[in-house]
Amino acid sequence: MKRLFLLAAIAIIGISSASAQKKIPETKTFIHKTEHRTEIVLPKVNGYNIYKADLHVHSIYSDAHLTPEQRVKEAWLDGLDIMAMTDHIEYRRNESSFLKFTKGYNPEGKAHKAENANVIRKDATDRGILADLNLSNREAIKAAERYGDAMLIIPGAEITREPKTIGHFNALWVTDNNTIYDTDAYQSLRNARKQGALITHNHPGWSRKSCDKTEWQVKAYEEKLIDGVEIMNGYWFYPKTMQRCIDEGLYMVGCTDIHALSAPAYKSNGIFRTMTFVFAKENTHKAIRSAIEKRRTLCYSSGNIAGEEKLLVDFFKASVEHNFLSRNKKGVVTYALTNKTSIAYELQYGKRVYNLAPFETITISVGKDKNGADKDIVFTVNNMWKVGYEHPKITLPAIKK
Repeated sequence: MKRLFLLAAIAIIGISSASAQKKIPETKTFIHKTEHRTEIVLPKVNGYNIYKADLHVHSIYSDAHLTPEQRVKEAWLDGLDIMAMTDHIEYRRNESSFLKFTKGYNPEGKAHKAENANVIRKDATDRGILADLNLSNREAIKAAERYGDAMLIIPGAEITREPKTIGHFNALWVTDNNTIYDTDAYQSLRNARKQGALITHNHPGWSRKSCDKTEWQVKAYEEKLIDGVEIMNGYWFYPKTMQRCIDEGLYMVGCTDIHALSAPAYKSNGIFRTMTFVFAKENTHKAIRSAIEKRRTLCYSSGNIAGEEKLLVDFFKASVEHNFLSRNKKGVVTYALTNKTSIAYELQYGKRVYNLAPFETITISVGKDKNGADKDIVFTVNNMWKVGYEHPKITLPAIKK
């Protein structure tokens, strides 16, 4: 017995000695940093993939709060596939702060003047714009390399003039922002066009009482300097401009025009950021540009989708599946409608409203028509918008069982 006690004591001493020799770490982490991308599931429509794009984004190199690298990361985390970097050419509010910060580089120790950093309502001096207006595009493209083919960056710029008379215009697929500016705003648009850029008329109702074209804009449209219109900007919707796009063959886009952080404006409110759905075969510059030029786009903002009626109907039918459930003794058929996407829908069937949440199923009961035949399911989608304030009608055929 004594021998057993002795062996146990030796073992305990050994364990204590080993514990004493083990080094206790001086630091500890409570969480391992990881990134969570918001995955936005959309259907394939008519053989096309749907890519999520924000074609109006700003950085610290004009008047926003984040670097181009942070903008790209934010866009990827928000579930986007495409982002256009569109810093202002004529307005770069942060430039004075940059120059104050770097005043030590000046032999005199004084901050350089931010010359021509605000030439919206006045012409630039003979020195022209001194900043490198291509820097934000270069940095965004470099940052996107981290995500491989998952993030396409479109180089762009915003031509920024007096909003009440001229307006703001995004040039997409630019090659040299430093050669766009001219004291004549028409010439600025022409300079962008010479580079092969597509030009979007931004937020046509911002800082104005009407979305109608101004006298200046009429001439720009007549000269074919405008290719598309931003019918959604942030939370704002300009339905009247949709008819213009249809009549004149212009593309429609929805964009954030983001300056601050996206999360407080969108995720905190339980919605995706404003974006454009682009119908294309692949996420390449050639395919995306072709899709936009051919007007294969829908616009999303705050749970609403707007665009040409056929695309809206095709998008919905690809998103929602309907199946026969049962038929009662009176011949009333009950269908199951299943939403296969991340987009919620509000359906108006007669006087009744159905809310079809993402990845959920609802049931709708349909009676017979006057001739005793099964009726198709016909309803409007209240959060889809075609021309003006009208909603598209959706017809799902009766299933004979």
